[in-house]
Amino acid sequence: MAELPIINDIRRALDGRFAARETALMRGRLAIRSSANAIRALHRREWDVADAMIAEADAARDEILAALESQPVMLHAAFVADAVKELAEAHLTRALFLGRPLPGPDQLRIDVVPWLHGFGEAVGEMRRRLLDLLREGSVDEAESLLEGMDDIVDQLATIDYPDGMTNGLRRTTDVARSLTERSRADLTATVVQERLRRTLEDG
Repeated sequence: MAELPIINDIRRALDGRFAARETALMRGRLAIRSSANAIRALHRREWDVADAMIAEADAARDEILAALESQPVMLHAAFVADAVKELAEAHLTRALFLGRPLPGPDQLRIDVVPWLHGFGEAVGEMRRRLLDLLREGSVDEAESLLEGMDDIVDQLATIDYPDGMTNGLRRTTDVARSLTERSRADLTATVVQERLRRTLEDG
């Protein structure tokens, strides 16, 4: 049986989809790597380095969107969601550390679901920052950070939709809540120890 013309059309369509997928995969890996490097720089308070890494991740996102413009069905693929979730986490961590307004999904040109996951995972970065602050003796700043962690968990708890719609957001929220409670315990222990130290010194 001779090959049907429609099979040739399907092959061409899949060739285009495959090429777009390969480009998006490659740029997605760059977005993930640059976002991780940005977060590391944020913890070191290397703001200019972090901004450069975030800009690199933004450029990679733009290339992903351009590559998939003719393949919209792939925009919700797991590898795309993973890349833009890391991008969201980097942007949101930067805003939370610097006390800036949070960039929303539209501003970041990403879907709402990976944005929410990035929001939840930023709590882990806030816990790491909080522990650093406690080691430095910056208890007031750590308390402010804990309030921010509480706010994020409260906001995420209002997103009550099936896991199939939110890609398992409940688990991300549960992890964020657990990290927040552990941070509260660490902060409380530090405050109690500091009060005891002052009492002993005054006595």
